[in-house]
Parts: sequence; structure tokens; C-alpha cells
Amino acid sequence: MTSDDTARVLYLSLLLGAVGFYYLISNRKRMGQMVRHAVLWALIFIGILAGVGLWTDVKPRLAPAQINHGNGVVEIPRDRSGHYVVIANVNGADVEFLVDTGASNVVLSADDAARVGIDVDDLAFVGQAQTANGTVRTAPVRIDTMEIGGIQDDRVKAYVTDGELFGSLLGMEYLQRFEKIEISRDKLILTR
Repeated sequence: MTSDDTARVLYLSLLLGAVGFYYLISNRKRMGQMVRHAVLWALIFIGILAGVGLWTDVKPRLAPAQINHGNGVVEIPRDRSGHYVVIANVNGADVEFLVDTGASNVVLSADDAARVGIDVDDLAFVGQAQTANGTVRTAPVRIDTMEIGGIQDDRVKAYVTDGELFGSLLGMEYLQRFEKIEISRDKLILTR
């Protein structure tokens, strides 16, 4: 901790102490009620911290995950927004792809591209794509490995966009690699 951090902690401690002292003096006749309120706020604070800490355990139950059946079959449940989201391992990192039959190609957001080891600053954004938000520039790339549910493809053609993209897209060029694409009871089933 630097001397600036120590000074900030000391200042905040003194400020909190002064506010607390004033609160105690002004409410000295209602001490029992004040203690109950303090305990209630402490429990609320602890509950929020527990919720944040347990979010990674609770999230899969709230948003069902894809099921890998083996034998080239992957089942993707519809999410709460009504879309199908595929988790693919791209160059060793998990990336969420929105299944988009209106998209022609695999499109990586700049953030996802950087996470999977693509140097976004060195890309040549020479192409253009039409999106719901307008025209964006794109740069062609090759993904070394892309795996969905145990099905791995190498040297997958993709594009990185420099535009505002809320996530990455899994378009028709990649989806056509599957023998069968089926929607049944709010589940997308991909069969290779």
C-alpha cells in the first residue's frame, strides 16, 4: 500500500468515524432501534456479497447451458431472450456466439478476438458488413481451432468487426458444416 493509499484510508476512516459519532449522539435515546437497523443493514450487505460471490454457481441454473451428447450431437437451449447462444472453444478460450441464420459468416467482436489471441491492432479492416446498427468494417482472419461440443474444426474462416457488436455471431457458413440443424421444443440441435 502506497503512502497515498494510507492517507486515503485514514481520511475515510476519520470521516466515517465522525459521521458514526454524530449518528450515535443524535440517536442516543433510541439506541435499541438503531442497533436493529444496523444489524438489518449488515445482513442486507452480507446477502448482496454472498449473491455476488455465488453468481457463477447460480448462473447455470438460471440460464441453461448447452448439452454435448457425444457422437456429434450438441443441444442448445433457447435463452431467456429467445435466442440460441453457443459456447465454442476458440483457440483455447470459451466464446459465446449468438446463432444468427441471418449472418453469412463467423463474426468475432473485437473484444472476443483479442481474448482468443488475435492481435486486433494489426488487422486490415478492408471489408464491410451490413448490420442492424449500420455498416461496419471487417477484417478477415483464420481461427486456428474452434470446438463446439467435442466437434473441432481447424482453420475456420471468420471476420473481426471494429463496429459496435454486442457479441460474436455464428453464421450460416459455419452452420452448414453440420449435417442437420433442428429446432425442437425450444432447443437447437446440431448434428455433425
